[in-house]
Amino acid sequence: MVRTALTILLTCMGLCHVHAHPVDPTESTYLGNEGIMVSDGHSTILFDPLYPNGFGTYQMVPEATRQAIMAGAAPFDAVDAIFISHMHPDHFSVDEVILYLEQHEQVRLYAPSQAVDWMRQETGNEAIFERVIAVPLERLDAPLTYQEGELVIDVVRIPHAGWPNRAEVSNLVWRVTLPDGVTVMHLGDADPNDAHFAAHSDHWTATRTDAAYPPYWFFVMGDGPQIVDSRLNAATATGIHVPIELPPELFVSGRDFLHKPGETRTLKVTADE
Repeated sequence: MVRTALTILLTCMGLCHVHAHPVDPTESTYLGNEGIMVSDGHSTILFDPLYPNGFGTYQMVPEATRQAIMAGAAPFDAVDAIFISHMHPDHFSVDEVILYLEQHEQVRLYAPSQAVDWMRQETGNEAIFERVIAVPLERLDAPLTYQEGELVIDVVRIPHAGWPNRAEVSNLVWRVTLPDGVTVMHLGDADPNDAHFAAHSDHWTATRTDAAYPPYWFFVMGDGPQIVDSRLNAATATGIHVPIELPPELFVSGRDFLHKPGETRTLKVTADE
């Protein structure tokens, strides 16, 4: 009887111990168009979160969400860094980004030099640029790596879709590893031609990506499916930049995609420290 009671007590203690240390999911949340928030419960990053125009074709960030981002209200109250893929108006609002940085002094911005040059034309507030990292990459330049606290940030320039017609646009592919070890990749408006990606083959193989976020055309156009499945070294891929009117071919592809702002994906579960 005593031994049985002791066994039950120890079992209970073990279960109580498990519940005393809950797990935090690393999640991505869809904001609109190519806007993504990724958080592991400790670090939070945003990709292309503020932009002024969806051209009547792409999802805008809902107004309530936009206001929460600008105000730093939960769940946007502990943002570490913002990453901009390129300076087109369905990805980047120069006025809002400047205002955001003025109001949130803990946040750092990583963006193409083109976008940062535009910011400098619009504001004389030099203080914010102490937290702005301008990425000067040209096409075929070697990727760069930055360290932001516990974030490991890799970035490479891949031509914008429609290349070579938009060869002048600096489109950046970001690969960010969070403190819990989860790695996410945001491709901006990359062109689905494997020649662009093959030039950086070592970059893709160097780090396993847990979740890649390509524009939806990588599922249905050109070399896109091959790039996603064989080049990026990604465990999962979820399409973004999906038009409001869903393309039929996207359904046929059977691929995962984000379309409704507020949708989430769980990337990984780690023990809470």
